[in-house]
Amino acid sequence: MLNIKTTNVLPKLLLAVAFLGLICSLSIPSVGQADEPQPNLVAGAGSVIVHSRFGGQIFGFDIDQNGTEGVLSEAQTLSNGNVLAAVETFDQTTGKILNVLIKTTTQDDFVTLGVVGNSVGLVEREHVISLFHVQRTFRAMNPLSANKFTGLWTPPIGSKHLLEEVSRNQGTSNVAVFAIGLNVNPVVFSSNVAANTFGPLVALTDPAFTFGVPPVLAFDSKANQAVLAQDFGSPTSVPVIGLADLATGTVTTFTGVGLGFVNGIAVDSADGIACTTTEIDFSVEFYDLAKKIGFRVTLPGATQQIFSGADVEFDPVNRLFLVAQPVSSTAGSGSSIQVFDTKGNFIESINGLSFSNASNVIPAHIALKPSNRTGFVDGPSAGVTEIQSFTY
Repeated sequence: MLNIKTTNVLPKLLLAVAFLGLICSLSIPSVGQADEPQPNLVAGAGSVIVHSRFGGQIFGFDIDQNGTEGVLSEAQTLSNGNVLAAVETFDQTTGKILNVLIKTTTQDDFVTLGVVGNSVGLVEREHVISLFHVQRTFRAMNPLSANKFTGLWTPPIGSKHLLEEVSRNQGTSNVAVFAIGLNVNPVVFSSNVAANTFGPLVALTDPAFTFGVPPVLAFDSKANQAVLAQDFGSPTSVPVIGLADLATGTVTTFTGVGLGFVNGIAVDSADGIACTTTEIDFSVEFYDLAKKIGFRVTLPGATQQIFSGADVEFDPVNRLFLVAQPVSSTAGSGSSIQVFDTKGNFIESINGLSFSNASNVIPAHIALKPSNRTGFVDGPSAGVTEIQSFTY
């Protein structure tokens, strides 16, 4: 039997422990502040698979961050030598193809350049007139949910330039556009796709952007500048970062970090931070664009070039950079998406995916839906005929 002294002390001890716990919970912050990016405990590959309607390889896709639909282009060679090419919209929730906007069985094909601005889909058509004569036109779907082409987008480039990339910006009126030069210098310029208006053409002269592999492109909407990155084509080269003012035409460059080709880029415009991936050292780089300095972070678990990153996309709502990794360094097989915050801290791995750039005509792409932390990426079909959902 407990004595009187013990029975009197025990409740007091329990009360003191409870009080101490309350004080600690009030005065000591939990791991990770509320305003810091947190890992998603249910992050991973999703069950929604979008199949191209006619079984062709997907030539670019994107989703509307403020809507419920996505868009893709597909193409496959027929037995008679012609090409079945089509543009299709799909439902983000079910993966079902909603509408075939256009289908041809000639030598033409289509490339989805992205969803930009406020729910505007943009598609390039390559109309083959003869063996060396291809006419390129650009069609807009404004909005994407109209499930039809609503007008033309007419960038001010002639036969000496070939449009290479349009930055993937949603929620801002303008995008940055890069056009490779044919015996002339490449150019960048801004455009409001919905209004079909354009800024001045800005010529690029740095050899890193004019020789070898074209630079990767992102748009800093706050500073109204195109951000480019690439090296001179040598595996041991350090990348050059370019900042092109899309109003004045001024271009400045600075030496980056990392080694080898730059595979992907994205920009956090609010904070002036760019994130890139480099091939040789399987790293991710983070740059303060105002200070023109950067640092590199090795991808988690990566030990060799095969684990290098590819496409990079930025989620401005949750302030996260997502890096596509075709050969996963955090899973036993397949591909992953590695997630970092804007300070370069590793947040989480999204494993269980399967995508590759080995046979892609259009490089693997991450499309994000920041409002519910979901997205789509190429795969799992090795024939690039599907895209798969994921959660982060």
